[in-house]
Amino acid sequence: MGLPALEFSDCYLDSPQFRERLKSHEAELDKTNKFIKELIKDGKALVQALKSKFPADGRERVAVAAREAKKKYDKETEKYCGVLEKHLSLSAKKKEAHLHEADNQVDNVRQHFYEVSLEYVFKVQEVQERKMFDFVEPLLAFLQGLFTYYHHGYELAKDFNHFKTDLTISIQNTRNRFESTRSEVESLMRKMKENPHEHKSISQHLMEGYLFVLEKRSFVSTWVKYYCTYHREPKRVTMVLFDPKSGGKMGEEESFILKSCTRRKTDSIEKRFCFDVEAMDRPGVITMQALSEEDRRLWMEAMDGREPVGFHVSLSPGIDEQGLYRIAGVNSKVQKLLSLTMDPKTCADVELDSPEWEIKTITSAIKHYLRVLPAPLMTYQYQRSFIKAAKMDNPETRVTEIHTLVHRLPEKNRQMLELLVNHLANVASHHHQNLMTIANLGVVFGPTLLRPQEETVAAIMDIKFQNIVVEILIEHHERPNSKNLCRFLGQLLQSGRSSIEMWAGLLVWSSPPPPYPSPRPESSLFTCSPASLHPFSQTQPYISDATKLANIGAIQPYSSEPDSSSGEQMSHSDSLSFHLSSVSGRKAIALYACKAEHESELSFIAGTVFMNVHASREPGWLEGTLDGRKGLIPENYVEFL
Repeated sequence: MGLPALEFSDCYLDSPQFRERLKSHEAELDKTNKFIKELIKDGKALVQALKSKFPADGRERVAVAAREAKKKYDKETEKYCGVLEKHLSLSAKKKEAHLHEADNQVDNVRQHFYEVSLEYVFKVQEVQERKMFDFVEPLLAFLQGLFTYYHHGYELAKDFNHFKTDLTISIQNTRNRFESTRSEVESLMRKMKENPHEHKSISQHLMEGYLFVLEKRSFVSTWVKYYCTYHREPKRVTMVLFDPKSGGKMGEEESFILKSCTRRKTDSIEKRFCFDVEAMDRPGVITMQALSEEDRRLWMEAMDGREPVGFHVSLSPGIDEQGLYRIAGVNSKVQKLLSLTMDPKTCADVELDSPEWEIKTITSAIKHYLRVLPAPLMTYQYQRSFIKAAKMDNPETRVTEIHTLVHRLPEKNRQMLELLVNHLANVASHHHQNLMTIANLGVVFGPTLLRPQEETVAAIMDIKFQNIVVEILIEHHERPNSKNLCRFLGQLLQSGRSSIEMWAGLLVWSSPPPPYPSPRPESSLFTCSPASLHPFSQTQPYISDATKLANIGAIQPYSSEPDSSSGEQMSHSDSLSFHLSSVSGRKAIALYACKAEHESELSFIAGTVFMNVHASREPGWLEGTLDGRKGLIPENYVEFL
């Protein structure tokens, strides 16, 4: 018959699609009932003796059982929807005991509704399977008796013998399958009743369920019930107007791309379980109400709506407090703060700027949170690599290796580490007041961020290197940049290797930052171009030290400073356009490293000098020569000498 399957897990979603599938089964039952009535009519004309025996009994078994179950299901649906709407209209200002009692009442009604729904689905499936043999089998018996009774029945029976045999086998197989299937389905239904959460079909890429949406009309605002679906990948929210009480008619589908999701505070709206969403393709804020606190939590998690916990509070005047992060707060207050901030119900209501929370309480909570993570922020995977990097003798190589390892961390770990290190760098900048130098902060956070997986003697011996890693992260959280470095390297390349060795160290640490904002993201231990993580391996003997210098991130993007001859300011791109329009075949120096993605492009590192540089037919690209090979160069990666 091609009927869609009815899943027990769909009873808990109660989606419009589930209702449609249920309707298709109900329509099939009506069709079967109609067929039975026609069969009764034909049977009356054929055999008056059978007019009230076989067909009527079969019809009653099919129709009455399904009809009674449907009445019960419709009644419970109406009762549950009414209780749910009444419950959701309760004001949040009611007493907690009253609200708790109302929640329990709704849970009982909901549980009873789910049980009735499960039983109805079970009954529908049972009737659908039973009709395959309950009506055909008596008909077969009737035909067999009819053929025996009549003289010519024997001849007809011979003609229908193969059909009778096949039908008998088919009926027996169907009956056998029905018994086994019925027992398995009944077992699954019992499991669903006992523990429905374990058998719910939850997708990683989909969240769906009923939400009440606040719709603002001309003079009044109303809450309208929608069945909403959220697809995580395109961030698309789909809403369908659907109310089971009104006959299950589906409205038009609306959809939008999610921009943000924010939890509503309890005191900002009278309704409970509310949150706001913003769409990218429509103006305004859409206020939605979930069915429960747990339901809201699931929607918030699916839409990435959990509110971030930041370190901005410690940037208040309390940053000058002596012993910041070293002096521990009162343990009871720390545990209270952690319990409030980690609880989805109360995290949005915590005001960290309140006098109730001392600076040392907040800092202790931050340390405790980082300490009890299932895995350290810098992961067990790279723990030994960070220690090995800290043991390197060459300071430049040490920083470069740590720089590379940071960018191998998972994205969320790296973002959290960047947030923390930037904050600690700000704390260290006030060390004259708070006495928390970079070394002191390394002692505090080293064992936390690089926590070993096992407590061994070797791990204890490596604690000082853990501190060194944190010190390097704080000290180089924004690695110095220099516009002049590329220009000076181009000049120094002509004077031999000894000059580069003499000037390289000075340029790294003493070159002033660019006087104007950089047009590209600033390179640091946490932000860099992918090419800088995998530097080009080709080197030239006479610029080996310049290569090392470029690889540790000393060369930065910059904006052009004022031209000394004209006295006018010119951006880097404008300067390049000027040179391209007036000069061809000049020398140029690379400002950043670049790895070719096509055979027509050139790979190079920062500080590389190109010969015969001129405009190309490709917009945004130059053409130049490197080591006798011609190729394309990104226009904004070089500067003319």
